[in-house]
Amino acid sequence: MNGDGMPILATVIPVLNEVRFIERCVESFLNQSLSPSQHMILILDGGSTDGTVEVIERLIAEHQGEAWPRLVLEINPQRTVAHARNLALALLPESVHFIVEMIGHATVEPEHLEQRLRAWEWCESQSPEGLAGVGVRVVGDGHRTRTGDWVEGALASPLGRSGGQFSQFNTPELTKVPAFVMHRREVLTEVGGWDVDFITSQDSDLSMRLLKAGYRLYRHPLPTVQMHKRSSLRQWWRMGHRYGFWRTKVLLKHPSRAKWQEFLPLFGLLSSVLLVAFSSPLVALPFVVYGLALATSGALESRRQRRFSSLLGVPLCLLMLHTSFSLGLVDGLLRKGRLPKDRQ
Repeated sequence: MNGDGMPILATVIPVLNEVRFIERCVESFLNQSLSPSQHMILILDGGSTDGTVEVIERLIAEHQGEAWPRLVLEINPQRTVAHARNLALALLPESVHFIVEMIGHATVEPEHLEQRLRAWEWCESQSPEGLAGVGVRVVGDGHRTRTGDWVEGALASPLGRSGGQFSQFNTPELTKVPAFVMHRREVLTEVGGWDVDFITSQDSDLSMRLLKAGYRLYRHPLPTVQMHKRSSLRQWWRMGHRYGFWRTKVLLKHPSRAKWQEFLPLFGLLSSVLLVAFSSPLVALPFVVYGLALATSGALESRRQRRFSSLLGVPLCLLMLHTSFSLGLVDGLLRKGRLPKDRQ
């Protein structure tokens, strides 16, 4: 496919303080079944202070020569993911035609990049002229913790399922929200890359702009990414608020992207306030219905996971998600964004 020995595919990984996970992430891409000459790994550090850079520099020193894909570390002075991905567009060799989005707290199987290319070929056969990117399926990384199982259960529940990054699907399909996309480089250049006004949800904004430009996006179940999800309630709260905050920014720019389900908690709160204000005899109804829905989700996930604590933990995580996301939606109308404190 690439006779001159230059890479046709690059995995781009923006990082910030990922010392706990970055070695496993990078090694999973170093040890791919795809020929080392056909792909490279570009890591862009946004100012890590926890030893992340030192780990990457050691990996670079240990993996030199033709037996390994090229591994490069660059500094991202603007720190955000959008800036990092745009910087990659400028730095990558001209031979690179495909760019894979990745994060520092995820890993992949050894056949991942070959599966990416096979998935691309199938999707391109369906859209030979308009294919811009193909996303993958996101799964857990296999490291189970009590809180991690609660979070997993909340995301699996119909009350916490967004239809976006964590969606589970079994057949290739058109989508508006592909996860960990492999993009065609020339298309990214055509639409101007990532919008640096988005500190989070920059990928969602990019997808909307690609769709508006007439391109198609697919997701394919063959390649998977194992992602380390939040394992503390504090991280979970921050994630919910941040996603809600930047969701508002996306919707202000792309109103057609709105889904009525994401406003249900706010609608429920408003309904409850009105019932109280008018002294309605149905004042307790929204709380009872919501409580029963949470309890049912907890019972189902507790049974599925075979973890008794999920009976209460999953409803707690759902309540935290609905509250933090809804507060974030409102907060997004009031403030400008700032860099996250936990991770990129």
